[in-house]
Order: sequence, then C-alpha cells, then structure tokens
Amino acid sequence: MTVAKIAISLPELLVAHVRKEVRRGRAASVSAYVANAVAKQAENDDLDAMLDAMLVASGGPMTRRERAWADRVLANLQV
Repeated sequence: MTVAKIAISLPELLVAHVRKEVRRGRAASVSAYVANAVAKQAENDDLDAMLDAMLVASGGPMTRRERAWADRVLANLQV
C-alpha cells in the first residue's frame, strides 16, 4: 500500500488520548491509530451515502403515519 505523509493539527486532549492508546498497544503508532479512525469514518460516510440513495429509491423519508405503523410493528416483535 502506498502512503502519503500529511501534517494535521488536533486538540491536545485528543493527542494525549491517541498516545495513551498506542502505549496500551491498541495501535502500532499514532499514524496507525489515525489511519484506522479515518478508515472507520470513510465507512460511515459510505453507509450514509447508501442510505440516502435507498431513501431516494424508496420515495423519500417515512411519513409520520408510516413511522407510527413501523413503530407498532417493531414493538410487537418477539426478540
């Protein structure tokens, strides 16, 4: 994998947190921790885009009536 070096600025509290997590062994380095966080955000962004597309394809957000119906159905499900 090709990597690019960048410089970022973070609040000191976040930097302290990241360094603590690296010391705990939860990431190999600060860069690895940040790369993992960015990758997770990218996944969330992709999911948001997919959900938006699904809403458009299905006619848009639920109406109040549809939401009330869904709430009733879901409340009656046995888990």
